[in-house]
Amino acid sequence: MAQAATELVIATVNNGHMIEMQKLGKHFEQANPDIKLKWVTLEEGTLRQRVTTDIATKGGQFDVMTIGMYETPIWGKKGWLQEIKTDVAYDADDLLPAMRNGLSVDGKMFAVPFYGESSMLMYRKDLADKVGVKVADRPTWTDIKDLASKIHDPKNGVYGICLRGKPGWGDNMAFLSTLVNTHGGQWFDMNWKPQLESKPWKDAINFYVDLLKSYGPPGSSANSFNEILALYNEGKCGMWIDATIAASFISDPKQSKVADKVAFAQAPTMVTPKGANWLWAWSLAIPSGTKKVDAAQKFVNWATSKDYIQLVAKTNGWAAVPTGTRKSTYANPEFQKAAKFAAAEKVAIDSANPNDSTLPKSPYVGVQFAAIPEFQAIGVSVGQHMSAALAGKTTVDAALKAGQIAADREMRKAGYYK
Repeated sequence: MAQAATELVIATVNNGHMIEMQKLGKHFEQANPDIKLKWVTLEEGTLRQRVTTDIATKGGQFDVMTIGMYETPIWGKKGWLQEIKTDVAYDADDLLPAMRNGLSVDGKMFAVPFYGESSMLMYRKDLADKVGVKVADRPTWTDIKDLASKIHDPKNGVYGICLRGKPGWGDNMAFLSTLVNTHGGQWFDMNWKPQLESKPWKDAINFYVDLLKSYGPPGSSANSFNEILALYNEGKCGMWIDATIAASFISDPKQSKVADKVAFAQAPTMVTPKGANWLWAWSLAIPSGTKKVDAAQKFVNWATSKDYIQLVAKTNGWAAVPTGTRKSTYANPEFQKAAKFAAAEKVAIDSANPNDSTLPKSPYVGVQFAAIPEFQAIGVSVGQHMSAALAGKTTVDAALKAGQIAADREMRKAGYYK
């Protein structure tokens, strides 16, 4: 008698790399005729809510979940995720150390990276050349402000710099956390007290508001990744500091009017290089509630393997492979040729350390977030205050004070201190 196929329910996010994984899933099904894949594809915010509810209530709706570096260490520690088991062929040592560490707790991996990213400077080399400025591989924020002032030309539709301003813990606060880190700041001190009224936060946020008011596009407080990507591709941004994953889009002539004019450097630094560029991975994890552990392990191993990357390259070309996960991808000459951002992206990822991302010692893991359950609410609230300061609806000092009060309330409520 033929065995009934095991159905794996996979929750994932609706972005390009994941949609490609669904198309290529038939290769996995052909190799594993006893396993059927069922996809639940959701917008990022909805995905987070659904998988968080499911895992916290042990709902068992999903056998594989797409989660990030924020959830993985929290859920792994709580025993909500299966430890990922890999075989020799998988070659876990080929995973970039920053990715492996960010998805591990006490040396055990609780998710595997499907694609990874850091943040970096993407700039218009033609505009920098025109004003006679050579951008360093590791510029300072002072250099960035100086260049922004020289290339800012709103009459001709070019703004000196574009940066996120839309509120959200993963939107403006991802960027602003790195700006605060490099100014020598942190979210919480070793007693878990929020630090929003400290000098580094004041310096960083004042610098940011002033920079965008002077040399940014109008309406910056409504811009996040997608809005700025559209502006950049239209030729309206002189510079942009954001996710390395953007590099492949802005250098693609099919999407970008300035594809041949872009160049890349490391995220700018100020007081310290620590925490200047973020670290993220969209990753595949197996909830401990699933009854289909073996099939799920098989699938996450396949989707994050060297063979999968080769399959994408063969199907769509090397410029389309998921990046930010494996040393072997960056060592591949065909990938290097197809992706002119590859070297800068790898340096950025390798330099990010989620276990040591702030100048003063911090009690949390994470570069552009603190991997504690309370951070989502705190990041959302602070993000709204920062966006209001950028829009000129409040002062920077008042916004930081309001953020400090909100963060303190959450931390007391959760019992971090009395």
